[in-house]
Amino acid sequence: MMDLASAQARVMAAIAPLAPTSIAPADALGLVLAADVVAAEQVPPFANTAMAGYAVRAGDTIAAPVELTVVGELPAGYAPTIPVGVGEAIRIMTGAPMPAGADAIVMVERTEPLANERVRIQVAARVGDHVRPAGGDVEPGQLVFTAGTRLRPAHLGVLASLDVHEVRAYRRPRVGVLSTGDELVERGELAPGQIRDSNRPMLLALAREAGCDPVDLGSARDDEALITDRIAHALDTCDALLTSGAVSVGDYDFVKVAIEKLAAARGGEYTWAQVAIKPAKPLAFGLIGGVPVFGLPGNPVSSSVSFEMFARPALRVLAGDPHPQRPHVATIAAQPFERRPDGTLHLDRVRVWVGDDGRYRSERSGLQASNVLSGMANADGLALLADGDGVAEGDAVTVMLLG
Repeated sequence: MMDLASAQARVMAAIAPLAPTSIAPADALGLVLAADVVAAEQVPPFANTAMAGYAVRAGDTIAAPVELTVVGELPAGYAPTIPVGVGEAIRIMTGAPMPAGADAIVMVERTEPLANERVRIQVAARVGDHVRPAGGDVEPGQLVFTAGTRLRPAHLGVLASLDVHEVRAYRRPRVGVLSTGDELVERGELAPGQIRDSNRPMLLALAREAGCDPVDLGSARDDEALITDRIAHALDTCDALLTSGAVSVGDYDFVKVAIEKLAAARGGEYTWAQVAIKPAKPLAFGLIGGVPVFGLPGNPVSSSVSFEMFARPALRVLAGDPHPQRPHVATIAAQPFERRPDGTLHLDRVRVWVGDDGRYRSERSGLQASNVLSGMANADGLALLADGDGVAEGDAVTVMLLG
């Protein structure tokens, strides 16, 4: 059997990012930048007030409380036309430009309007109080975001503030998902021997969660020619392919046969391995004409775990992510994690939380059989249990977080 690190390294060595392209920020949420973003202008473009109140000369308020003459009012969105002279103030709204002569803002809560266009300033202001300077956020020529940044909503807001209409980024990989098996039914009544296809909806969702555009390729019967044709079609239309089922050592496990044949016919590489992990031991992987194909196991938990350990990191590399791996954290076992020595790394499905002492705790999220998907649904992570007898309650256990 191949150890996990070797299997992961073999997959990752075959993967390279997709070619970057120019994308409008409105379509770039979750994408990874392929080039730095450098500011061409300053943000904000002018000094403005962070508070509604009165624009004043700080020197006029030293002996507060003081009374000043109100010479105008300035809402946001308008250029100031009246300067603030000695002993004067302007009523100003949040975001409005600072008028000439003023060097501070006194918030409205610290003032009292009086008759005859007068205002009582109740506190002494300091120069710069509640003033947002021009360029206080971004200056022209400043490196705003580096290549490799994954764009979140706030990034898109900054790009809008800089009037950026295009960024160089890696597009979302188009990922086909195909289920295989004569026993699969999508919906409705089940005949004897049939089960509903849970893998395909799950893998489509996992691909979307990983930042990809999933493509539903349906399911295929256990027929070598049919499976080969469906995989060949996916190679022509997708950036990557996920299949589930037919990758073990059974007589009807045709996915691995199809991947191997297509790799030989179209040029590429093919790996079939028994990986020393439980669940998700069998793995078929091919790089065919530059398109990675992942033959994942058919048991639902095995399919999900295999996706997390092999397919997801590879898809994140396709998407240009410089940090494609899930985070690992040290936790304290809240229960015994018993297991038997069998030469494999066990990947137990666990719940993770933070205890009163600020340290992570973990416990099994349900039954651990490879067909019990509800335990995976309730899991926050995968506990990495080395070969042996497991760990006792209170011992340290490393967990790969799922999200």
